[in-house]
Amino acid sequence: MTEEPTLPDSADLTPAAAAAGPDVPPDHLAINPRSPFFDADKLRRGIGIRFKGTVRRNVEEYCISEGWVRVQAGKTMDRKGNPLTLKLSGPVEAWYEDLGEDAPVAML
Repeated sequence: MTEEPTLPDSADLTPAAAAAGPDVPPDHLAINPRSPFFDADKLRRGIGIRFKGTVRRNVEEYCISEGWVRVQAGKTMDRKGNPLTLKLSGPVEAWYEDLGEDAPVAML
């Protein structure tokens, strides 16, 4: 019989981990590897995005504090072969999908 792992109590966390707060995605993240806001480790976990109350699956980049997302504009490409994107403004919420249904949500 194996024992299931338990989560550490808040008293067992290091001061840096306790100060970090809940496990929420970064304020600004992009899926383009050439972007300075690209982070493969965070993207591998799976990021859920809710924009204006609707869960979106086609977000290329987002910024929670500035309140915008970038989405691809159809199949249109620029002259370098990159997809053209539209910047849409509104309330943005993000969470890690690997944490399940009750994941902490980053929002403004």
